Amino acid sequence: MSSGNFGQEEPSRFPAAFVVGVVVVSAIVAISLFVTRSSHPARPGQVPQLPFASEAQNYAGNIHFQSLALSESSNMLNEKFTYLDGVISNDGSRTIQAMEIRVEFHDPFNQMILRETHRVIADQPLGPGKQLNFEITFEHVPAEWNQQYPTIRVTGLVLR
Repeated sequence: MSSGNFGQEEPSRFPAAFVVGVVVVSAIVAISLFVTRSSHPARPGQVPQLPFASEAQNYAGNIHFQSLALSESSNMLNEKFTYLDGVISNDGSRTIQAMEIRVEFHDPFNQMILRETHRVIADQPLGPGKQLNFEITFEHVPAEWNQQYPTIRVTGLVLR
């Protein structure tokens, strides 16, 4: 007869292995979420919105967009980009500290097919009577675009 462990079962290691596996997978998911969220800055259409109080809304009538020009370009991967260039004129008596605009492209039926918000004044204030050149890049303008200039509206404004 053997004096072995006949009739005795070895304790199961399944629960411990399962718990370790869950912890490892959870850590990997948490790290990947942290890395992807911190390494991708907000896209132009996803910037935090500036305030647009009634005083700023009234002042927006003093802001004009001039010398608008549209152009297209493509890169070596054959991706097409559309550029909107122009001049912002501050024809009022206040300095613009920061400004956001909403740009909308339309189809032949005048339905909006692309809307993006862009901060066009952020680094340098625009004083009264001054002008500023701007350029906005659009990565994916839909093919249904009517080939007309987009509409531009001030949607956020900080004055001083």
